[in-house]
Amino acid sequence: MISADDPIIKLVDIRKSYQMGDMTQHVLQGVSLSIYPGEYVCIMGPSGCGKSTLLNVLGCLDQPTTGDYFIGGQNVAHLEDDDLSAARNRNLGFIFQSYNLIQQLSVIENIAVPMYYGGAKDSDMIENGIRLATQVGLEHRLYHKPNELSGGQQQRVAIARALSNNPLVILADEATGNLDSKSGKEILDLFDDLNQQGKTLIFVTHDERMVERCTRIIRLRDGVIEEDQAGAKADRLRGKVIGEHYGLAA
Repeated sequence: MISADDPIIKLVDIRKSYQMGDMTQHVLQGVSLSIYPGEYVCIMGPSGCGKSTLLNVLGCLDQPTTGDYFIGGQNVAHLEDDDLSAARNRNLGFIFQSYNLIQQLSVIENIAVPMYYGGAKDSDMIENGIRLATQVGLEHRLYHKPNELSGGQQQRVAIARALSNNPLVILADEATGNLDSKSGKEILDLFDDLNQQGKTLIFVTHDERMVERCTRIIRLRDGVIEEDQAGAKADRLRGKVIGEHYGLAA
């Protein structure tokens, strides 16, 4: 068990390179950072700085070339595929710019997908799916398909799905990029509410308006951390979290 003062995520000298023919492209060049329970972190930087690669590593979608990645105290940097998938499903919730919903499934079925892969019972999936849909304001859309929903509603489904396995960390990749201003603000307000409830959020974006939303801003350039500073909401206590929710020791 980790305590509320221990980092939920710890990266140690993470490097990621890709072989392109005879050339090696070094994308991440020694990234080290710790993220604590209850933080709302924005990872920002120009195109090509390594944001997407770092997100893939944080999300256990890709493994670093070298370095160590601890999440919930477990080093997941070099796990076999099956173990990495299990760690991803157990620890992480994902929210993407393009929603990534399954078009053939209803709202409640989309929300239940991570629970299904986690081996949950049908009754639990239904109960938790309804609860989460209600939490994001979609209790009247439980059996609608994605093509029957607005962009903002689809992103609410994605947020509920990200919460379904009660993950340690929620990762969001340009989560408002496909939304109009009104819907985007509603989604960002929902993220604020989740963080106030103790959720740990990592938001990857190029949108400078996020500086006003986050407790911490990490800026990348050329595969390294150029700046790590407090965001506008950093007056919150570092590591503020609902201990009972996460099962963390105080």
